Amino acid sequence: MSSDRLIYLPLGGAGEIGMNAYVYGWGAPDHERLILVDLGVAFPDMDTTPGVDLILPDIAWLRERLDRLEAIFITHAHEDHLGALSQHYGDLRGVPVHARAFTANLARRKMEEQGHDPKVVRTTGAWPETVVAGPFRAGFLPISHSIPESAGLVIDTPGGRIVHSGDFKLDPTPVVGEAFAPDLWAQVAEPGVQALICDSTNVFSPHPGRSEADLAPAIRELVGQAEGMVVTTTFASNVARLKTLAEAGQASGRSIVFLGRAMRRMIEAAVETGVLTDFPSVISPEEAREVPRENLMLLVTGSQGERRAASAQLARGKHQGIELKAGDLFLFSSKTIPGNERGVIRIMNQLSEKGVDVVDDEGGRYHVSGHANRPDLQQIHRILRPRILVPNHGEHRHLREHVKLGEESGINGIVAPNGTMVDLTGAAPKVAEHIEAGRTYLDGSVRIGALDGVVRDRIRMALNGHVIVTVVLDEDDAPLGEAWCDLKGLPEIGSSKAPLVDVLEEDLTQFLNRAGAKTLADDDKLEGDLRRIARQSALSEIGKKPEVTVVISRLR
Repeated sequence: MSSDRLIYLPLGGAGEIGMNAYVYGWGAPDHERLILVDLGVAFPDMDTTPGVDLILPDIAWLRERLDRLEAIFITHAHEDHLGALSQHYGDLRGVPVHARAFTANLARRKMEEQGHDPKVVRTTGAWPETVVAGPFRAGFLPISHSIPESAGLVIDTPGGRIVHSGDFKLDPTPVVGEAFAPDLWAQVAEPGVQALICDSTNVFSPHPGRSEADLAPAIRELVGQAEGMVVTTTFASNVARLKTLAEAGQASGRSIVFLGRAMRRMIEAAVETGVLTDFPSVISPEEAREVPRENLMLLVTGSQGERRAASAQLARGKHQGIELKAGDLFLFSSKTIPGNERGVIRIMNQLSEKGVDVVDDEGGRYHVSGHANRPDLQQIHRILRPRILVPNHGEHRHLREHVKLGEESGINGIVAPNGTMVDLTGAAPKVAEHIEAGRTYLDGSVRIGALDGVVRDRIRMALNGHVIVTVVLDEDDAPLGEAWCDLKGLPEIGSSKAPLVDVLEEDLTQFLNRAGAKTLADDDKLEGDLRRIARQSALSEIGKKPEVTVVISRLR
């Protein structure tokens, strides 16, 4: 009897929404040949990851087994599926990357920006075209989503056929890109599907998903009735939505202007790869200054409240010479991702203070989701009839609910959050082992571990303030003068009504003057005592203990 097994291991994207990275393997335990599906990022926030630029999956497990990694497949070009490829490729150098044309175009741009050879990204056609990678034969199965050329992945293995859904919705009229083709998916199911690894984002949404094409009439009506300048924001990658918005502006006699590099990049990639052939003509921001504002429509980035994006800059004042005024219209044709509410509301209020009329999603009139709702998931279950269901792309509650949904149709399911290696070989899934699946932060140009303490220290300084204590000792370990302090993020005056810096310096100097010779000669002991006194003195003065850095200088 063969000891080979078929495994699935999420390194990101399972138990969270974002940072997708999924490993599949076939072979003897601990000797499996591997492929990686997607390598994406998550985005930081000021509460939990201040100062961080991007959050990446920790691929240490994969890096240690690089000689067994056959290929990387990218299902679509959203940042949470593609964004970490160029950041991590230095650790995966030499592994071929496969993607459809639109996704490959954007992937090559990212690789080039990071100094990698863009030629490692290979363009692959849609199913039934396939790629052989070790014991795997994989093909991109077209599916509709909120970005062009999204695909599920059909992965044939000696242990059976896997369908990795990728992000998807069942859209018969997606405006741009391929419509959902149930007959094609049914053909894929005919040989039998051993396991379906499936998007769980909207498992709690009870109604069937709506089509992208449903939005056009309401958007045209809104834009057509506007009297001032119209500004719209949506996800930069939603090429279909950008087309619908631009066509609404064109129909009302408005010139179209892009503000935001990400949007221009997406449209360029769509045109270059033939995905988009009939987008309305666009003028530059410089040309827009010569056009009456009632004849302008701006398509801008920043639908999620990003501080540096065009939406936020327009809300604060001028951006590229363009300024919003009372009577203008600003449309959010997007859903606010949980966690981004404060940034979006801040922009809305800033716009309102200018007299700009702000319109948001209004219950679906101007936005539809790119993910399958609960009835759509049930339809995919019925079409594919998998033996095993492994939900992904969702928080833990989404994964658990999706397993329950599969059980209603008699499908064996398992909740497998990040780090859970699942054996898919038999009739029922089982946990093979657990591995450490953490995250890495891109901090400026440097990658740091989530447990390295850098972000933890930033949060502590933000919450508690910071004191730098400096003391100088002579050749005999005697203090030279008084201790002095530099305060950051702390009140100037404490409860004693004296300057806080004076109180701290006095208490620290008193300690120095009475400290014993052993303490003054021992850097570690002296540093610990100075830190303790500074924190205790601050606590009595301002009610909190700041972070303290001690600098000891010795004249030798």
